[in-house]
Amino acid sequence: MSGLFITFEGGEGAGKTTQIRLLKEALEKMKKDVLLTREPGGSDGAEMIRPLLVSGHTNWDALTEVLLFSAARRDHLVQKILPAIKGGKIVLCDRFADSTMAYQGYGRGDDKDLQTKLTELYEMIAGTFEPDLTFILDIDPEIGLKRSCDRAGNTERRFEDMDIAFHQNLRQAFLKIAQKNPKRYHVISADQPVDTIHQEIMKVINQYV
Repeated sequence: MSGLFITFEGGEGAGKTTQIRLLKEALEKMKKDVLLTREPGGSDGAEMIRPLLVSGHTNWDALTEVLLFSAARRDHLVQKILPAIKGGKIVLCDRFADSTMAYQGYGRGDDKDLQTKLTELYEMIAGTFEPDLTFILDIDPEIGLKRSCDRAGNTERRFEDMDIAFHQNLRQAFLKIAQKNPKRYHVISADQPVDTIHQEIMKVINQYV
């Protein structure tokens, strides 16, 4: 594959969407061919599944959520991500498989059995394919949730409405995931000015492009 796959991860209200858009603009100024996408969603089929996961208050259990996310991810990979990377594009994705591991594998408790199943399921969906680079924007859950809930027009609040213990588990989950591969993961404090965060991201990006 000739392109590059970069993902952004983190808890609610960490500023992923802002930073991924700033990165897209910066890369385009460098004359790079960039595709910006997201999960859940990103392809026609996956966007049909997205409302089931991020809106309303349906009490899915963790495994049901995993299966829904997996169906969406497979369609997203086949229809959008893999063709773009094969075409030499830099693909920027707002959330990917690390979010599934964090939210479903750790968020509701450290479920080792489910974490193993998640790894096996990902291998079935994507084989050895994984991001080249992942930014984890780290923030205190109480600050992040306030940001997210104060955002005008935010109707996708299913996960925001979960209790604070879930979000605290989620934060620790992303930090644990990052420790497994320091070369791929870059943890950045999201409790900084937007421009400062962007500059930290660009210092890493300049090593890749």
